[in-house]
Amino acid sequence: MAAKGTPRTNTKARTTAKARSNGKARTTSKARAVSKARAVARTRARSASPNGRPSGRPLWGGETDKAVQNFPISGETVPVSVIYWLARIKGAAAAVNAELGLLPKATAGRIERASREIAAGEHDSQFPIDVFQTGSGTSSNMNANEVIATLAGGGVHANDQVNMGQSSNDVFPSAVQLAALDVAQNELLPALKTLERSLARKAASFKNVVKAGRTHLMDAVPVTLGQEFGGYAAQIALAQERISSALVHVGQIPLGGTATGTGLNTHPKFAARVRARLRRESGLRQIDAPKDAFEAQASRDALVELSGALKVLAVSLTKIAGDLALMGSGPRAGIGELFLPELQKGSSIMPGKVNPVIPEVVLQVAAQVIGNDAAVTVAGTQGQFELNVRIPLMARNVLGSLTLLSNTCRVFAEKCIDGIEVNRSGTDASAGGTLAVATALNGAIGYDKGTEIVKKATASGRPLREVALEAGVNAKLYDSVVNLRRIARGNQA
Repeated sequence: MAAKGTPRTNTKARTTAKARSNGKARTTSKARAVSKARAVARTRARSASPNGRPSGRPLWGGETDKAVQNFPISGETVPVSVIYWLARIKGAAAAVNAELGLLPKATAGRIERASREIAAGEHDSQFPIDVFQTGSGTSSNMNANEVIATLAGGGVHANDQVNMGQSSNDVFPSAVQLAALDVAQNELLPALKTLERSLARKAASFKNVVKAGRTHLMDAVPVTLGQEFGGYAAQIALAQERISSALVHVGQIPLGGTATGTGLNTHPKFAARVRARLRRESGLRQIDAPKDAFEAQASRDALVELSGALKVLAVSLTKIAGDLALMGSGPRAGIGELFLPELQKGSSIMPGKVNPVIPEVVLQVAAQVIGNDAAVTVAGTQGQFELNVRIPLMARNVLGSLTLLSNTCRVFAEKCIDGIEVNRSGTDASAGGTLAVATALNGAIGYDKGTEIVKKATASGRPLREVALEAGVNAKLYDSVVNLRRIARGNQA
């Protein structure tokens, strides 16, 4: 019996040893993650502290260590703009709690100073947690609490004092929405205005340039290049309206709802006073109370709405950039109606080749923004009961789209639109070559006869006027009706 039992004992021993080994490996892996994060923080603090007071050490605490261990996912941290707004909110919260007699003024002052340093970008290396983390952003909120408490010193408590009157469930989404509001208002909308003006200037400059219109990629009645660019400018103007409309709701932050929207453990006047401070200090007039505390806590519909407006902008940019690339195609075998700015070599093997590099960038960015919106839409559906728990993902994608679009619209205007020139030979050829000008004769000769003339001209390759006169159309009538500029003006002629 003993001999038979020996293998079982050995197997059990091996299993136990393997489990211990695996457990040790997991522990070692977590330790390595924390060690790496701390080493990065020390390096960055020594080399990049703008205030000349590098700490040379991590300022966070145990909760941040746990998050670093638990979420070694992407290597991409929470957008720094969210961290800055977390700090701004916490600084304003400390000041308000002192006003309400809930926090000693000296303590509040230390928290405010620490928060200002973070918001000024002096401690970016102290926020190492992966953006793919707990869906409420609790880990990043605790990271901010711990760093602020350490910077404040004097025994300031991360939860009881820095986080006073707050919960991750209301403060983190508030920071995300304010970061999005800030970037949209101060970066994207000005960039869009720049792009709109560039397009409008070209519309005015090109108002008398007649060319072939195209529908279904086929020849249509003539239009002016100015009309096309005017349409592009209007698309960008409408994008600004959509985004501005969405920002009204983005500014309605859930601050004050604490854990579930009830406002437990926060003073009744806390949220309104913090919002007023943030509005005054930032100049963002859209910062406001939510229509309903439970809607604001349980859903992130405002971010979905904003992302949707950004998607529409991406669609508009795709249309504009695609048109410009096609109109600039050539120089000899393409459409060739525009000269796009020559920015760099277009080929490592074909001499003299130039590509529409900026429109291609715009098209790639637009595709990314549309993809970002798809994920934001799915994330927005995950608001079970009292809390949406996909907020870090939404922060990443919405802020990523805002930054991409801000930079792209500015580059599009400055490096492409402003430098576009007309290829007169190309526009003249397309305007004179489209057989759709026969449409102008419909009132005089009828649709059916016009069709016969167009088909004969197409098949023979002969000029439309020649075929029309051969078919019995009066020359004086033809010349008075088939006027390219008049046709391009349509009912405004």
